Amino acid sequence: VYYWSHRLQHESRVMWAIHVVHHSSERYNLSTALRQPWADSLGIFPPYGIMSLFGVRPAHIETARQLNLIYQFWIHTDAIRSLGPLEEVFNTASHHRVHHGRNQRYIDRNHGSILILWDRLFGTFEREDERVVYGLTTNIDTFNPVTIATHEWRDIGRDIAGATTWRERWSFLLRGPGWAD
Repeated sequence: VYYWSHRLQHESRVMWAIHVVHHSSERYNLSTALRQPWADSLGIFPPYGIMSLFGVRPAHIETARQLNLIYQFWIHTDAIRSLGPLEEVFNTASHHRVHHGRNQRYIDRNHGSILILWDRLFGTFEREDERVVYGLTTNIDTFNPVTIATHEWRDIGRDIAGATTWRERWSFLLRGPGWAD
């Protein structure tokens, strides 16, 4: 569930507008893990809400999410280069650096949480084999938290206002970032 939820946050612009806060830093260290969007619950409510409707206890979901967040914290570092054979199964600092890279080949890769197996299975796995450049494809060059939290919403509004058809308007909202480039 985490894999697909996280992948959707990268492949739907309205979800990316929430998640972009986490990827906006041009530095990569443990503080990047703490860079969480204020609207994150809007992005995770649908899949975890559906799980609850199917009978998974909310307490179990929250426990799993908390364990995942603890695991996610340590992989936000440049200090750990490789974990050897564990790299084949687990999401590691190396794999997650790729996820935060704005290098063309690294964009929308390695969405897994604790296991990297999901990325291998669904074709989104990429090894770290070139220097990772962090940040957004177009960096926003600000430390203003309001701008960081809202810049993608502003851009979506601008694109929708400039669209000529309803199909384009909906596409600017629901399709992936950069689909019209």
